[in-house]
Amino acid sequence: MSHDPLDELFETARGGNRRALGKLLTMVEKRGETAAMVSERAHSHAGHARVVGVTGAPGTGKSTITGRLASVSGASRSAILAIDPSSPLTGGAILGDRIRMDNHVSSNAFIRSMATRGHAGGLAVAVPDAIRVLDAAGCDPIIVETVGVGQVEVSIAAAADTTVVVVTPGWGDAVQANKAGLLEVADVFVVNKADRPDARGARRDLELMLDLGHRGGWRAPIVLTTATEGEGIDGLWDEIERHTAHLHDSGDLARRRCRRRRGEVADRIELSLRDQVDQMIQSESGEAVLSRVDCQELSPAAAAEFLLAELKSHNPLEG
Repeated sequence: MSHDPLDELFETARGGNRRALGKLLTMVEKRGETAAMVSERAHSHAGHARVVGVTGAPGTGKSTITGRLASVSGASRSAILAIDPSSPLTGGAILGDRIRMDNHVSSNAFIRSMATRGHAGGLAVAVPDAIRVLDAAGCDPIIVETVGVGQVEVSIAAAADTTVVVVTPGWGDAVQANKAGLLEVADVFVVNKADRPDARGARRDLELMLDLGHRGGWRAPIVLTTATEGEGIDGLWDEIERHTAHLHDSGDLARRRCRRRRGEVADRIELSLRDQVDQMIQSESGEAVLSRVDCQELSPAAAAEFLLAELKSHNPLEG
């Protein structure tokens, strides 16, 4: 009896074949019907891996920390997902990060780079799907590293069970990180490059921010590391495992994952509607309405209401 090619690909990936796993992730990145089928197959086998997010400002040493964490976890099949939510002009950033990881990561870790190339909306769907595929293939832990600081990074951090926010002495990125909301999503803080002056000062500043914003429950610990030398990485992994235990004991893990699944559903609906809106605007009738706006015969608000009504007529909600 012949097997479905997709099922065979999953079986091969679960057996440790990296090429098969890479093919599945490529399908996810391309979106479309095939990506949805891959996501569907992976869903029933996922939900077992620990997902750790590593984020922070550029230059803080996230890639080195990520590579070190994959090694000290002691896992036989860890995975690293390096996300670049940048524009095509800076699309080469991932290559440098990959090289820095390769210098420190163990040979059994699976490393995959994903770039949005300016399509952050697609990333909201691609990242959870990629994590799901890695999980279904038996990878654990899955470490998701992001490039830069911004709202996209905050949403990626929300895809993790434990979010590690990396800062450096001098705290020049503190205000930016605070504005981006990273301080609110951090489960563990890292002050990297701790061999530099004022590392203790950076830790003190973080402690003050935590004192001002702490609301009870889990208080994010602060770990000092010098990732290039491997110093402090064992302690960082211990704090990640301590947070994992807290999530299990408190029931927060189930609640977090429930919020993630519901958020992903909303993201998928929003992305689908965005595609429909783009198609409508580019259609002949859409261009006609926009032309009336250009001629000031119709206001943008009225045009939006008109096109929205047309969209609803094509996609009526059943009561």
